[in-house]
Order: sequence, then structure tokens, then C-alpha cells
Amino acid sequence: MEITKTSARQSATLQEIASQAEVWQESLADFQRTGALEKILENSRKRTEWLFLGCGTSFYLAEAAAASWTLLTGERARALPASEPLLFPELTFAGAENLQSVIISRSGQTSEALRAANVLAREFHIPTLGVTCAASSPLVGMCDLTLCVSRADEKSMVMTRSFTSMLLALQQLAALRAGDKEFSAGLVRMAAHFATARNTMAERMETFVEKHSFADYVFLGQGPFHSIAREAALKVMEMSCSYSQVFHSLEFRHGPKAIVSPDTCLMFFLSERGSGSESEVLSEMKELGGVTIAVCNRANDLIRRSSDLVFDLGFEGPELATLAPAVVPAQMLGFFTGIKKNLNPDSPRNLTRVVILD
Repeated sequence: MEITKTSARQSATLQEIASQAEVWQESLADFQRTGALEKILENSRKRTEWLFLGCGTSFYLAEAAAASWTLLTGERARALPASEPLLFPELTFAGAENLQSVIISRSGQTSEALRAANVLAREFHIPTLGVTCAASSPLVGMCDLTLCVSRADEKSMVMTRSFTSMLLALQQLAALRAGDKEFSAGLVRMAAHFATARNTMAERMETFVEKHSFADYVFLGQGPFHSIAREAALKVMEMSCSYSQVFHSLEFRHGPKAIVSPDTCLMFFLSERGSGSESEVLSEMKELGGVTIAVCNRANDLIRRSSDLVFDLGFEGPELATLAPAVVPAQMLGFFTGIKKNLNPDSPRNLTRVVILD
């Protein structure tokens, strides 16, 4: 069946992508009203090291959350796939002290996440915090503590607003742990800012996709933005069945740039801290013939000259607060590329909404 523009506009995936700013605002308001984050912190205040676990998108969320946790609190934090403590516990727990585990699963039903929660609690006696969008789920019943972002739950198979909303929840938790009121307020302001800034984003990405076709996609980011690049690559792969790769931005010139051609789309997630060095790579890839997309908070002249498409978030606040909105252009790239290939992003090939193993 042909996917028309009308049917595309009605898809659950696009509606969920478009709803993110409102869901962020509502969820952050919920946390403030209920005091749910403070209760979690009170029960985990003696923990000095945090381990974030997830599968697929939830693993990349774990990576973004771990980076945010360390940058905001100064405490040690790591991220691993939920399968790691099941298969290689000696690598997972070596040298760990006062560990708090965080198991992330949108549905709260993912088999590996549930098995990890069970192993952590029963075999290693490590406190567990479940992060989910489903209040009535097995994960909630298995974990010591639960952070539920129910407003972000989705009908779609592909995670979009659940990724960004659970990330914001964990960033807000880290900010409260650190006593960083400025960052907490910044997240609230970012959600309100993005509600207006996102208005033309979908239109611009749809126009870009209509004009271009690519053989492969490359996603590049440094520091906390590397996990965003990893999630971006997965979104394009899931929704459009396209070949995508991800690298640290500066690593790309050390060999991988051999693949660059006019058939290559490169999306750069540019940090403010590394903007000078990362922009040089962007410029170099443009000179090699690649088609470039820049996602940044403030685009300078070099970025604009070196990019075929620029998404300038324009947020006056902490850079770390832009992690969630930075991934939205990639969600849209995946969606519109899938539509162009006559695929249904609401029902991606070979995928199910939840991975449940026998």
C-alpha cells in the first residue's frame, strides 16, 4: 500500500515526534508537583556510583543519562546494555562500590531488562531503580524504586518521545542530586523554548528529504552528544531501513572518511565546547563531497557555509539541556526517509514494540 502525505500526517510516529515539547513540560511539572524525584534521591542518597542499563534505544538513553549524571553531579556513572550483567558480570561489577543500578525500559516488559533487574537484586544485592513509561508493568514490581514517565508512552514501535522524556527525567534527577537549581530551571525553559522552535523543523526536513537520496548515513558527535548520534543512527535505520553508521566526530577523519561521497549524508551533533574542532571536520567532509546536516545550539558562519541544512536550537541555557531536542531532527530524518521509500514507520520491518524472549 502506498504511503501518501495524508496518511503520513496521521501516523502515530509523527504525532508522537511532534508532541514532545508538550510532553516534556507536562512531565517536568508532574515531577515537581508529586515530589517523585526527591523521594528517589532520599532512598538512594548513600549510593556513590550509578550504573545505567537498557536495550536498544534505552541503552543509548542510558549512555546519555550516565554522561549527564557525571557532568552534573561529578559522581562516577556508567552505561551498559542490560545483557552485560547477565553474560559478563565480572566486567560489570569489578571495582564497583555503593552501586545504584538504573534499569530503563519503555514498556517495562523487555526480557533482558527484567532479567538484569532480577540478577542485580537477588544475586548481587544491588538496589534497583526502574525507569519506564508503563506504571503497571513487571519492571515496576521488580525494582526497589520506580520513575514512571507515563505521559511519554507511545503507540509506535519506534521510541521517540519516550527516549527524550525519560532522558529529561534522569537529567532532572541528576540536577536535584547535585543541587543545581540553575540546570533544573534550564530544563523547564528548554521545554518551553522548543515548543516554539520546533514549528518549522518538520517542514524543513521533509523538503530536504524530498530533494535528496543517499546510499548511507553517518552520525557524528562527541562527549554527551555521542550517545545522541548513536540514537540518531538507530532512528534512521529503524524507520527507513537505511544503512547508517556512527562515530566520534574527530575519529571520522581517521579512516572512515574514505566512504564520503555525494551519496553520503552526514549529520553532525556539534557541541559548544568542541565547536571549533568539530566544525573543522564538518568543513572537511563538505569539501570531500558529502551532504551535511548540522545540529547545534548556535550556528556560526563556518557551520552555515559547511552545511546543506542547519538546525540551530538557539537555546539560552546550559548546553547539556539540549541533548533531548538535538535528536529530534534525526527522528524526522528517519520518518520522512521511510515515507519516501514507501515504508510505514508505524510498523517497521522485522520489529516488534517489545522484545520478549522465551
